[in-house]
Amino acid sequence: MADNAPPAEAGPSKNALKKAQKEAEKAAKKAAAKEREMAERLKSQGGESAADVSANDYGDLPMVGSTPYTPSGDKRISFTELKAQEEAVVFRCTVINARSQSAKLAFLNLRQGDQTIQAVVAASEKLSRQMVKFAGSVSAQSIVLVHGLVRDVKEPIKSATIKNLEVHIQRLFIISKAEPQLPLQVEDAERPLPEEGAAAEEEKEGERPRVALATRLDNRVLDLRAGHNKAIFTIKSGICQLYQEFLISKNFTMIQTPKLLGAASEGGSNVFECTYFDRKAYLAQSPQLYKQMLIAGGFEKVFEIGPVFRAENSNTARHLTEFTGLDMEMAFEEDYHEVVDLIVEMLLFIFKGLRERYGKETDIIREWASSGKHIIEDFKLPADGKVPIIPFKEGVQMLREAGEELGDYEDLSTPQEKLLGKLVLDKFGSDFYVLDQFPLAVRPFYTMPSPHDPQLSNSYDMFMRGQEIMSGAQRVHDAGLLSQRCKAMDPPVNPDGAGLKDYVDGFRYGCPPHAGGGFGLERIVAFWAGVGNVRLASLFPRDPSRVLP
Repeated sequence: MADNAPPAEAGPSKNALKKAQKEAEKAAKKAAAKEREMAERLKSQGGESAADVSANDYGDLPMVGSTPYTPSGDKRISFTELKAQEEAVVFRCTVINARSQSAKLAFLNLRQGDQTIQAVVAASEKLSRQMVKFAGSVSAQSIVLVHGLVRDVKEPIKSATIKNLEVHIQRLFIISKAEPQLPLQVEDAERPLPEEGAAAEEEKEGERPRVALATRLDNRVLDLRAGHNKAIFTIKSGICQLYQEFLISKNFTMIQTPKLLGAASEGGSNVFECTYFDRKAYLAQSPQLYKQMLIAGGFEKVFEIGPVFRAENSNTARHLTEFTGLDMEMAFEEDYHEVVDLIVEMLLFIFKGLRERYGKETDIIREWASSGKHIIEDFKLPADGKVPIIPFKEGVQMLREAGEELGDYEDLSTPQEKLLGKLVLDKFGSDFYVLDQFPLAVRPFYTMPSPHDPQLSNSYDMFMRGQEIMSGAQRVHDAGLLSQRCKAMDPPVNPDGAGLKDYVDGFRYGCPPHAGGGFGLERIVAFWAGVGNVRLASLFPRDPSRVLP
């Protein structure tokens, strides 16, 4: 053979042969499994050997994104667009429940947003019993794609929000299958919370047990699917929108202040400590000092929507360790009541907006919370539009006349605040009021003392249904007085210490008089709707015992 003859072609390697053999065995097993599946399907029909005429009209879809995308060409619609018509419609939705009425008939209750509709799957020459069986076995909370005809109904459907229509399903595909055994049934989450201290055996016979708040929060993803939760967080979003809308109309600038601090700058112990590289840092318990520094920096009207962290071991229905703060600060001309009046105007704007834009959601929440045992009253505002602004001393006198014992300069307890709220409602016809001129000793170091009484301050709280939603004040804008106020605190605060020196120095360069306040967003939501517990107004609440999920 010549030296330059081409080498003989090499055959497949042993590894390649083994791999091909394994692939062939795998394909054979898959084909055999498919044959067994078809046999089982025919067997389930009682020996009926006819082909499944709906074989291509139901089943599990491949996971979206796992196969090359091919446009279906189908126009998908929302439940709000549904109407009786001859053409089939296509929509994605969640199965609330599915049940087989017989071998030829199944019913499904479907949800999209806060709308629900009844659907029917009925066997015919064009729709097989196999499909009926499949439809009746779809697990609750599965996401499905429906092709069907929308029809009028003779009698209103009580189990759905859309009462005058139903869907006659022609094709049904599962997009995402829910596990058959869920840790929490969404229909149970849609029932009211159990009465505090009530025992499970006190429930009516045959009634499903009420699910405790802790169980709901442990399984929050499922709990959030309950219709009242969608309404709660729609209102929460709406409050932020109205808050921002009003303040921007008044020429405020939206700001974002730091949440990681190098020192516990407000001098309190209610801060969370964390590790910041090679040193300690702290989570901000408010944006207060930065708001004021911005006023000193020439931003005369500022507001923020952001997280607030409070390391308070308060296990009450109105406390969270992380909540959303609605903070604002503004320079005024002559008197801090210019700011009080603007905040009152802003809250009235928000309350009016909630009534006009979110009445349906408010009704959903109150109907859920009331449980038929007590009525949650509508949030009342004074008929003449004049919100009561009550001096602290007058509030104390009202409480004394109602039998409470307290000193002139003591802070109010939570029960006293609630009682005062009832007294104000009876006297002024308003669930919203302002308490003005608080004792100086119970306010922070940056609060301006009152010119009327050295033991009082130019500070104010605002209340809904007798519970505080906002704390505010005129701030000290003079560096000398601010240093005095720091040193007069018990315990004293060092105005030259870390975290405060830059803040105090900011007022050495000239700063206009200013005032402001901070709101707890979750409290506004909870007290507006009447649900009470602020955890219900937090997507994933954080309190002293809960940091998961």
